[in-house]
Amino acid sequence: MNGAAKPAPTADAKSLYEDFDALSSYLTNITGTSQDVVREFFVKNSDMMNVASGTKSADPLNVGESFQEMLNALSADPGTVMQRQFNLWGDYAKLMATMSRRMSGEKIKPAIDPEPGDRRFAHAAWTENPMLDFVKQAYLTYAKWLKSTVSQLDGMDEHDKKKAEFFTQQFIDALSPTNFPVFNPEVVEATIESKGENLLKGMRNLLEDIDRGHGSLSIRQADLDHFKLGENIATTPGKVVFQNEIMQVIQYDPVTEKVAKRPLLIFPPWINKFYILDLQPANSFIRWAVEQGRSVFVVSWVNPGPELKSKTFEDYIKQGCFEALDAVRMATGEEDVDAIGYCIGGTMLSTALALMARRNDTRIKSATFFTAQADFKESGDLLLFVDDAQLDAIEKQMDDAGGVLEGRAMATTFNMLRSNDLIWSFVIDNYMKGKDPAKFDLLFWNSDATRMPKNVHLFYLREFYQHNRLAKGEMVIDGEKLDLSEVNIPIFMQAGETDHIAPHNSVYRTARLYASKDNRNVTYMLAGSGHIAGVVNHPLKHKYHHSVNDALPSTLDEWKNAATRHPGSWWPYWIEWLNSISPDTVPARWPGDGDLPAIEAAPGSYVKVKA
Repeated sequence: MNGAAKPAPTADAKSLYEDFDALSSYLTNITGTSQDVVREFFVKNSDMMNVASGTKSADPLNVGESFQEMLNALSADPGTVMQRQFNLWGDYAKLMATMSRRMSGEKIKPAIDPEPGDRRFAHAAWTENPMLDFVKQAYLTYAKWLKSTVSQLDGMDEHDKKKAEFFTQQFIDALSPTNFPVFNPEVVEATIESKGENLLKGMRNLLEDIDRGHGSLSIRQADLDHFKLGENIATTPGKVVFQNEIMQVIQYDPVTEKVAKRPLLIFPPWINKFYILDLQPANSFIRWAVEQGRSVFVVSWVNPGPELKSKTFEDYIKQGCFEALDAVRMATGEEDVDAIGYCIGGTMLSTALALMARRNDTRIKSATFFTAQADFKESGDLLLFVDDAQLDAIEKQMDDAGGVLEGRAMATTFNMLRSNDLIWSFVIDNYMKGKDPAKFDLLFWNSDATRMPKNVHLFYLREFYQHNRLAKGEMVIDGEKLDLSEVNIPIFMQAGETDHIAPHNSVYRTARLYASKDNRNVTYMLAGSGHIAGVVNHPLKHKYHHSVNDALPSTLDEWKNAATRHPGSWWPYWIEWLNSISPDTVPARWPGDGDLPAIEAAPGSYVKVKA
């Protein structure tokens, strides 16, 4: 990811701020030019001057109510508030004493250090320059105090308290001194070296991103012009063999003489695009699965416009899952498949499996889930975005957009979950250092957002996140009341240790849900890293690790204590599992050889539609 950059080999860290005259001169010289740049931008985009007068809610996430609850809790206990203020003043007094002793030449341990893994303060100047060291420690002291103050509040609704804690963290992240040019030594270095041109370039980058977002800031995380789908990203050979109004089915070319008799059908999330599984040959799960002798089919979801606003979650099961199963049968002659569901694609697959179990439909013989939840009781910070007021605001937002959720809205929510990595690091690099966006396949994919139909998205948020109906056995699809414990096929559930979207404890609850009755063929596997890198981890990279345990005890802690950790990718462990339950082979199948003619080359046209 784009964390704090490594320090450039320039001025000594201690003397970085000594030449204030030169720094001031550079800033003065670019002031006039930057004003001209801004003036020219708004002359060309005069309609953006009125963007603030639109109809958007001033508080779509309903933050104000939670902070009002927090203020009420604070005012109800003035004695505790006063004591915590005294504690903060005491911490600052200790910091001042520490810095005074340091300034006198004494070597002394810092009053407070950054948390392990915090890359924001990696530059040597944050330690060696006394002024910056003081600013850093003062910020860390305040951040620690503010977080503990909010977390220890009594008398708040639990949901409002968690929301207040989350947005307090957003405030703390925004307040970091690394986000202010004059305090960030990397920005100061760049300003001195370029004589201020970095800030001018950053201003142009900022205005370009506002222009691209039609008046709203749309931060570029990657060079959006470098990658071309089907040319230098998503290049695994194959053909689209089926399509309807919500998806295309891609069948990939075989590279082995024999392939598994049962085709492998992958349901990626529709919140983003399928080629996260096919970025480059060196990290493509799809290509690797083909190389293992699997007949791979992938669903590529449409990027829906207002014309699909009336589509429902049930439609996505019928037209997305069931019609894909029909397409695979027509393409191969095989009735049975092995299936994979990733993220919300896995949630849809779980729902479909429960419906199929109720109707004795046995076409899916095994199911693998990549960071997918069916039990949402412990689904992490995203639960903070699904109270009634927030969902009403999201519904209005989608109505204003013609019945769809705009792609950048969901992307912004996900970015907030890791704001230092996915927001502030790019603010620093793009707008302060004036860097060009990186040519990075993963970040290009992350920026290639998709829209979602209103009814589908609201059903997902209300029925799964807010009410957890599938896990409770209360969900009704197509007139059938669903029970996941009726699903009795081999299940493989992959989770990521640091997943902030589908937390591994939530995925474990889902595994236990599948194993709650007669199904004893449920495997839970915990991979190193998170929601993306924990999944996309090619064996040749020799990265991360994975933990395995054949049992499913009642608690995740018990599972971890008995698990065995192995270095590297989990993909070989999974393919061994799949081969053990799906061992039969047939001569290789080529797209177009069956009853479905090839429509177009992979990756197809649906994936190329921009939000």
